[in-house]
Amino acid sequence: MTNTKTIKTIAASLAMAATALTMVAAPTAASAMSQKLGGVVGCDASGGKQEVGAVLGGVLGAVAGNKLAKHDRGTGTAIGAVVGAGAGSYAGCQMQKSRAADNAGGVYTSNGIRVASAVEAAPMTKIKGKYVARSTLNLRASASPRGERIGSVQAGETFQALGRTGDGKWILVGQDGVGVGYVSSAYVYRA
Repeated sequence: MTNTKTIKTIAASLAMAATALTMVAAPTAASAMSQKLGGVVGCDASGGKQEVGAVLGGVLGAVAGNKLAKHDRGTGTAIGAVVGAGAGSYAGCQMQKSRAADNAGGVYTSNGIRVASAVEAAPMTKIKGKYVARSTLNLRASASPRGERIGSVQAGETFQALGRTGDGKWILVGQDGVGVGYVSSAYVYRA
């Protein structure tokens, strides 16, 4: 006769292993949908810390849920994994955003858009999406042809757009969710 406690322990271990494997595979499968759905892989700053945080949080949450559940360890494991994955995902995304801000040399918010401190604020409408440069463009610190040149966007290069000035003449180029300069909208098109 098999010990009931042994069966429950094996079932709980299998549930934890399945949860951990699902957590590892989920970011890869869901990454294509992350722009639309957000969630575990929907951070607007690049990097892998959010996915790693979700996996580690899921595994630790599964273990904790399994230990805390008294009568139904499988359910406790699953709930712990989901809660842990969410917490780990949030913490990882915050770390990615912090790194992006450090790389941009400091960040402030203007019109609800995160902007690098070297870039001047301009009244703009928040936009999202990818754009492509028709030719090599100067990246400017202000929305003006007289603005300081702080870089360039190469012909054919696809970039993240965060905002458009009120007159529609300038697009705020984003990097890891932070505005890093302006390009003329006359020389770009939506990807």
